[in-house]
Amino acid sequence: MEFAGFRLRNNLFVAPMAGVTDRPFRQLCKKLGAGLAVSEMVTSNSLLYGSAKTLRRANHSGEVAPISVQIAGADPAMMADAARYNVERGAQIIDINMGCPAKKVCNVYAGSALMQDESLATRILEAVVRAVPDTPVTLKMRTGWNRDHRNAPQLARAAAEAGIRALAIHGRTRADQYTGDAEYETIAAVKAAVRIPVIANGDITTPQKARAVLAASGADGIMIGRAAQGRPWIFREIEHFLATGQELPPPRVGEIHRVCREHLEDLYEFYGRDTGLKVARKHISWYTKGLTGSAAFRFAMVQLTSVEEQIGAVDRFFDRMAENHDTIQYAPQALELAA
Repeated sequence: MEFAGFRLRNNLFVAPMAGVTDRPFRQLCKKLGAGLAVSEMVTSNSLLYGSAKTLRRANHSGEVAPISVQIAGADPAMMADAARYNVERGAQIIDINMGCPAKKVCNVYAGSALMQDESLATRILEAVVRAVPDTPVTLKMRTGWNRDHRNAPQLARAAAEAGIRALAIHGRTRADQYTGDAEYETIAAVKAAVRIPVIANGDITTPQKARAVLAASGADGIMIGRAAQGRPWIFREIEHFLATGQELPPPRVGEIHRVCREHLEDLYEFYGRDTGLKVARKHISWYTKGLTGSAAFRFAMVQLTSVEEQIGAVDRFFDRMAENHDTIQYAPQALELAA
């Protein structure tokens, strides 16, 4: 797929998720089939550029290109500075956050709150595009502020006129948060309104759903967030299904074990052992959620205080599972648990 001047492996994108899409996770998803992975959002507040969190989020050492970095803020000049700052540190695509519904973001009129003020949103888009004229700028947004104000098509037209190269749209309004079902009619309306690539996001959890969303929305690609947590191989499953119409067999226990272990090692190296231990807990929980015997395992996991204990527990869990089953065995209600 051609996207913002880059030739991608496919039209499958990893959604930016705060506290999740760090460099280890992005690299893993790309390895397992994603065409592009967008970083977790980086603040536009220059006072925080020296913080450990911001420095980690701006660390792209060894990352597979193209490197897409999302920035968040509500001031055009600060957002322009943030774009330049991240390009200087290796960003090859700048993505603007107008999709995050979190209160701590929206309370400062950033994220999806910007969709309430199309004039300010447009000024931000124009300022960022001008600030990095040689770097493509993309936009992530929602369908609108609330269900009575689904203004994504209008804002999409303004974005295209401002020089935005592509759009990703979550099929919910800011007021919806993550409740209810995503809708794709508004995404289809956006696709009809602009000539730039449009990426559909929201509730895409299976290869079949991916194909259905592409058909319903007319979008050029799909973006996956929560469904990839603990299941990064979803990208290769979707890639194969869209290309052949056939489902891949589920990953074997041994492969899940290996992927999880490699992911943990990357986390320990990236964050350091102490912080990495804590960050790893949520990923281990996602990898094992819905698997037989995992509830007790996850409860015990949070009590462990060393990397060695954590790795040992993971090894024992998957080794026990592999003794009885070659493929994963989910407990009752597993489909709901794993979604």
